[in-house]
Amino acid sequence: MPVKSPTNELKLTRVYNHPVKDVWSAFTDADKAFYWWGPRGFSIETHSKELKPGGHWHYTMLGPNKVEYVNKTHYLEVEEFKKLVYDHGGNDEQKPLFRVTVLFSEKDGKTTMDMTMALPTPEAAEQTRKFVKEAGGDSTWDRLAEYLEKKKSDRDLFVLNRSFEVPIEKMFEVWTEPNHLAQWLAPKGFEMEFFRSDIKSGGSSFSCMSGPGGKKMFGRSDYLRVEKPTLIEYTQQFCDENEKVTRHPMAPTWPETMLTIVELTKEGPEQTRVTITWECHGETSVPELATFIQARTGMFQGWTGSLDKLEEYLA
Repeated sequence: MPVKSPTNELKLTRVYNHPVKDVWSAFTDADKAFYWWGPRGFSIETHSKELKPGGHWHYTMLGPNKVEYVNKTHYLEVEEFKKLVYDHGGNDEQKPLFRVTVLFSEKDGKTTMDMTMALPTPEAAEQTRKFVKEAGGDSTWDRLAEYLEKKKSDRDLFVLNRSFEVPIEKMFEVWTEPNHLAQWLAPKGFEMEFFRSDIKSGGSSFSCMSGPGGKKMFGRSDYLRVEKPTLIEYTQQFCDENEKVTRHPMAPTWPETMLTIVELTKEGPEQTRVTITWECHGETSVPELATFIQARTGMFQGWTGSLDKLEEYLA
């Protein structure tokens, strides 16, 4: 495999199942950005905003540690529904950290957002990449997907995207073959064993996760659609050792059935983007839905732990 040359740019692509006018509005309207801008667990307060070349978006971001981060975004280019260029990470006391170029394009009612973050040097880019990953910064764009779907259909989703340096065929393999899945799918600190696995449309699986202290959690999945190499869609439930459906052993109001959709997108010959969408499935009570919504930060930590294991496993 050829070695990539260091670059001073970080790139990110997201596809939203919404027309570009809706994505643009959510991205540029400060009142709407209030509901999604920033990593999970963060909130923002806008002080002023002028969406025009030479204008500024002045806001304060509040982290879960109660630390305030004052930002003053400076807009350089604004082309409605198509392009934004702005300097990010600066304020009256410090220079911007990098320049962002965002391109929006629509096809068949879906919007592709291509983002490039340009830094002074490759070393600065690598340092920023690590910081963004540790801070969960890319979850900002997942929260945008959740916000857009909530506004459109009133569905409450959990969304997570992550790109891996691996061909899409290999990524599909590690998501559908139990000998691979058992090595990484369980959260950190847990081990996984499959008793039965038939990962195909109409198939099912039965497994067990063993955690610290020998705690065992059994689960079953029913596969609704499996389309090689781009899609795995399944429902999952907690159960006992006899496959009788039970409740989450540590969260009695957790929804009984969850729907998981895993979409694999080829971003290059050796790169695949994984998009995970999680939501309640079937009849869901008000307390169950509230538990799901309030647990998004925990879901992010859990799935991130599994995907970190996947990254190590692929390496």
